[in-house]
Amino acid sequence: MLLRNIRDILDSYIKKNDGATAIEMAFIALPLCYFMIGIIEIALMFTTSIVLEGATSDASRLVRTGQVQQAGADGQSMFEDALCDAMSVLASCDDISYEVVQIGDGWGGAAGNSANFDDDGGFQSQGFDPGGVSDVVLIRAVYDYPLKTPIISDFFGDPGKNTRLMMSTIVLQTEPYDFEDD
Repeated sequence: MLLRNIRDILDSYIKKNDGATAIEMAFIALPLCYFMIGIIEIALMFTTSIVLEGATSDASRLVRTGQVQQAGADGQSMFEDALCDAMSVLASCDDISYEVVQIGDGWGGAAGNSANFDDDGGFQSQGFDPGGVSDVVLIRAVYDYPLKTPIISDFFGDPGKNTRLMMSTIVLQTEPYDFEDD
């Protein structure tokens, strides 16, 4: 009887596989964590892109309604503050570049007004000219999103960089904002 109990205990011990799950998890844990971090980074990248679009739209409203033009010398800082306030959660204002350019040829001139970049791939702004009443204005905001995850940056990053260029462009016609008081 004692021998049979020992044999039953040994058989049950040999047949147990309780540690198999822990070993399988050890093999899967690192790739699973890396995969989850990658998903979070991609989600943050797309969120930043959407927020950049919204920030550019909000700031362009100030140009469209003539608030920037009527602010005079403070117009550029008003525009920059509106752009930076909306992006402040996800990006530093120092990392955001923008240009506000009056297009002289009307709507047709917007097609030939592409973004300019230097040899290193950095954005070169054409300046800040919000135009006047009923002018067509191109507004462009650019942000280099820094990628942190190595393999993600290989797939989503710009060639030779650990960043992803995000650009928001809006072309609008300013409203007739210079009403005279009667």
